Amino acid sequence: MSMLARLEDYYELSKPRIIALLLVTTAAAMVMAARGMPQVSVLVWTLLAGALAAASAGAMNCVWDADIDRVMKRTQGRPIPQGRISVRSATIYAFAVGALSFAIFYFLVNPLAAWLSLAGNLYYVVVYTMWLKRITPLNIVVGGAAGSVPPLVGWAAVTHTIGTPALGLFALIFLWTPPHFWSLALTTETEYGKAKIPMFPNVYGRERTKREIVYYSLVLVAASLLLYPLHVMGALYFGAAAVLGGIFVLDALRTWREQTGTLAARKLFRYSLLYLALMCVVMVIDRIVS
Repeated sequence: MSMLARLEDYYELSKPRIIALLLVTTAAAMVMAARGMPQVSVLVWTLLAGALAAASAGAMNCVWDADIDRVMKRTQGRPIPQGRISVRSATIYAFAVGALSFAIFYFLVNPLAAWLSLAGNLYYVVVYTMWLKRITPLNIVVGGAAGSVPPLVGWAAVTHTIGTPALGLFALIFLWTPPHFWSLALTTETEYGKAKIPMFPNVYGRERTKREIVYYSLVLVAASLLLYPLHVMGALYFGAAAVLGGIFVLDALRTWREQTGTLAARKLFRYSLLYLALMCVVMVIDRIVS
């Protein structure tokens, strides 16, 4: 195997699409904390360390879930099920990039950011991947806290503290996670069942899952709008959040009403990614101009 092919395998092992999403929320929190562009060196080191931390967590997830990945069609092509990377090599890689991430955070950013990042990784790997994912259909609900940590890390990187806007973004990501992942699960429920993973659709059925998506979407939008009367965010944010949230709820309702097929669920899943990215942009703009 060529060196380039080997690097591509480790890149895939790191789950780059998830890394990109986590870095968006990290950077948004940093800009909000600085009310503009943060110090360039802090921004660069934080995003690098954050990417390495996420790569470490993603690799450990692939190691622990290798048996699941071999069963599910969506994940059968990953490096470990295909035998392109051994479990031992993947584990060494995960620990190495995780240690490097912590060192960069601790010595080149600040200790609080380092410990927050490590706590998020441990929660994702130990609490979610190794425990919740295989025992409860609420795995995504409780485990969603792990993906909500990056804004806290980003804020801490700039201010050495945890601020209210960062906690607001933490809450939004936490509430966003169930409808985001359950809409995806609706399109792959038979695969989760085959892998014996208790995801909501294959445990409680599609109809209840769709109702829960609507409920969580309503709570998500309500929580996002509450940031305005609580004086966490300003009027510009409120208007944009109302529009973006309204579209989210409409897509959730369409998913609920869809009798057959998964077209609406797929649309909601795709929009949920855009929603989170745009909410981060809006929060940044509002924080800078207000």
